[in-house]
Amino acid sequence: MRGLQGKVALITGGATSIGAAITRNFHGAETSVVIGDINQDAGRTLAAELGPRAFFHHTDVTSDEQVAACVKAAVDRFGGIDFLVNNACIYLDHGLESDRAEWLQAFNVNVVSGAQFVRRVVPVMRARGGGAIVNLSSIAARFGQAGRALYPACKAAILQLTRNEAMELAPHKIRVNSVAPGWTWSSSIERATGGDRAKADRIGADYHPLGRVGDPDEVARAVLFLCSAEAAFITGVNLPVDGGHAMTGPDQGKPATWRLSE
Repeated sequence: MRGLQGKVALITGGATSIGAAITRNFHGAETSVVIGDINQDAGRTLAAELGPRAFFHHTDVTSDEQVAACVKAAVDRFGGIDFLVNNACIYLDHGLESDRAEWLQAFNVNVVSGAQFVRRVVPVMRARGGGAIVNLSSIAARFGQAGRALYPACKAAILQLTRNEAMELAPHKIRVNSVAPGWTWSSSIERATGGDRAKADRIGADYHPLGRVGDPDEVARAVLFLCSAEAAFITGVNLPVDGGHAMTGPDQGKPATWRLSE
């Protein structure tokens, strides 16, 4: 993809799972990468694996001081920031039983932290003549689900925040889009299946027309596309990377077993 080589990407939550795949794919496209993550061991290991064009900065995304320090460290190390990927996430969710502290914690990590990174990064991008931001949403943002409330509400809020950011930043040549993964082979699904990818694919096939769960690299490539010159006229949109999940209805796309005449 054009427009990635020689640029700088900051990826929050970029040390593990989907975030690590995004980091690796940017690095493979000859983009310098800054990993902003609270997981020091994974972040340092990944940066060491990738080499001098990768830099880990320990970052608690709920701390304004650490957000600012991460952005400053990226500029000091690589001279600027061209791409921001707001991937850091918490899966805290006890549904309607969630208390106020849990609601506030979930929104603080999943929504507010990304907005604060945008706030800090925009002046840096403007100084470089523009840039691209990708926020990580989810298929959970679009559907009701019993037993969950915090995570879907956060991911739905990200969709609206993306549209507002895209409108405000368009005059500055900063594009803002979101990606909504379906079930993706990541740490949460690994834990749920005991590391059994075949089991995850069997279960996921009932919900994803392409018949399996996604791979982290497939999400990462969508992120890179939205940052690349190939997407130069795309802003304010949400790109599902979900094996067709978003197009299914209550019958999950299967032939109806009833007839209207009955």
